Amino acid sequence: RALGDAAIRSSVIPAYRELLAFLETEYAPAARAEVGVGTTEEGRAYYRALVRIFTTLNMTPDEVHALGQSEVRRIRAEMDIAMRDAGFGGTFPEFLRFLRTDPRFYAQSEEELLMHASWLAKKLDGQMPRFFKTLPRLPYGVIKVPDEMAPNYTTGRYWSGSPENNRAGNYVVNTYDLPQRPLYELPALTAHEGVPGHHHQIALGQELNEANPDMPEFRRSLYPTAFGEGWGLYSEKLAGEMGLYETPYQRFGQLSYEMWRACRLVVDTGMHWLGWSREQAEACFLENSALSESNIRTEVDRYISWPGQALAYKIGELKIIELREKAEAAHFIEGACDISHTGGVVLFMKVG
Repeated sequence: RALGDAAIRSSVIPAYRELLAFLETEYAPAARAEVGVGTTEEGRAYYRALVRIFTTLNMTPDEVHALGQSEVRRIRAEMDIAMRDAGFGGTFPEFLRFLRTDPRFYAQSEEELLMHASWLAKKLDGQMPRFFKTLPRLPYGVIKVPDEMAPNYTTGRYWSGSPENNRAGNYVVNTYDLPQRPLYELPALTAHEGVPGHHHQIALGQELNEANPDMPEFRRSLYPTAFGEGWGLYSEKLAGEMGLYETPYQRFGQLSYEMWRACRLVVDTGMHWLGWSREQAEACFLENSALSESNIRTEVDRYISWPGQALAYKIGELKIIELREKAEAAHFIEGACDISHTGGVVLFMKVG
């Protein structure tokens, strides 16, 4: 412990100080003003490659952009229905303003937010055997994002556990700035990060690794984003079949999260391919989703710094839906579906 502490103080911290000085005095002053990478021919070639990597499909940036616009229109029509079901008589922008400001939709303490998340997680746990033949042995917990990370961290995330090290997985909830953490979005977030989302998916993958010691290393660590995050987004939709969305507001929250991923297709290609500004990107989310302004700013920062990654979610989800529909049409599914993570391959298995 003393040697580790000495190494951090003598080597690691000084190295980070040097990096900070470089970023502040050399890198940032020389950075371009535009937010997208597609301002040069080399940058445009790079972005085309990123689209191929993150979608795993031979789609052009323009095709991705058009798909995003189509999904935005489809989801918006469903959101209008949910708004009417809630009995709201105003306009769509007025409804978004109501959702973002009414105190009934926000927890008053960290503990309250975590209790809501935990209750939703247990409700989903109780539904899992009805929908999946195979469940992971590893459990998961619900914890808060550490205080030192929370101001610039995402709304929620899954932290993998480790069966060999006796460590459970964790659904991590950001309790910082509670007026920016609406409860109507929490069911969809819980389904995505916990079960049937990332915990179910990743814990089963870990068990496959454990059961197959001769599996090549690249298959053990392979995590195609379109599969991983596509499954997370699909899980939000599947949670509706599990009965998780009990009010029009929660249904609207799920649609708002789906709209978030559809807007990503539009915004990521907009900034990195079509020359959009940051303001144009933020407007897409502000006008079409109930996401908080704080969350939108954090997300757009992410898309600027990680080109292409945001394209994987919606495109992966659409492929999984397509595969499910194909399996159902062929009578491969009889009342339930079972998914396994085998190096990025989705297997729908006959359940009888």
